[in-house]
Amino acid sequence: MNKNNESNICILDYGSGNTKSVFNLLSTLSASVKISNSEEDIINATHLVLPGVGAFGGAMGKIRRKIPVDLLENEVLFKQKPFLGICVGMQVLASKGYEHGECEGLGWIAGKTTRLETDINPLPHIGWNNLEIINPSPILDGIDNEYDFYFLHSYAFRPEEENCVVAKTEYGENFVSVIQQKNIFGTQFHPEKSQTTGKLLIYNFLKFNEKE
Repeated sequence: MNKNNESNICILDYGSGNTKSVFNLLSTLSASVKISNSEEDIINATHLVLPGVGAFGGAMGKIRRKIPVDLLENEVLFKQKPFLGICVGMQVLASKGYEHGECEGLGWIAGKTTRLETDINPLPHIGWNNLEIINPSPILDGIDNEYDFYFLHSYAFRPEEENCVVAKTEYGENFVSVIQQKNIFGTQFHPEKSQTTGKLLIYNFLKFNEKE
């Protein structure tokens, strides 16, 4: 996989703990990667990435304090720049989350984030698991149901409409693990911890341009 010299990636900086590992992976695939929350860097970016670890409410609080959300929404929802939310970064795309109480999300994709219903399986769901691909998506180009990804979470995003669901994963229940709504992508797993398969997924994301 060669570096994408046309991409200019902004990893949105709001204090998430996995930002550096996301940067390290993206730097192997793009000549231009920044960790930033500045308006200039968000405007100049060709691709936007929102990493995430921790709880929904805590993440949303930091996002609203540290990131110019109105500007970000303009770049993603109206200019349709490719956007990837990772783990909690995917969960906060929902209208609401219910981790440690009810909290408003970004609301870019209608739905809610609630606790996994795992039956006898322990929480958090941690370790390697595969995908059940529901709908084709360019982000999974070259990836099939045999590929494993690394998960670490106790909550899952439940969209109102199934048409944005790309893949699900089984852990006591079949939860949504990959989503796409036009230029907006989300993965419940951590590509930056998923070795070769995660690198392939990020490579696919960097090739995507909704305007093409």
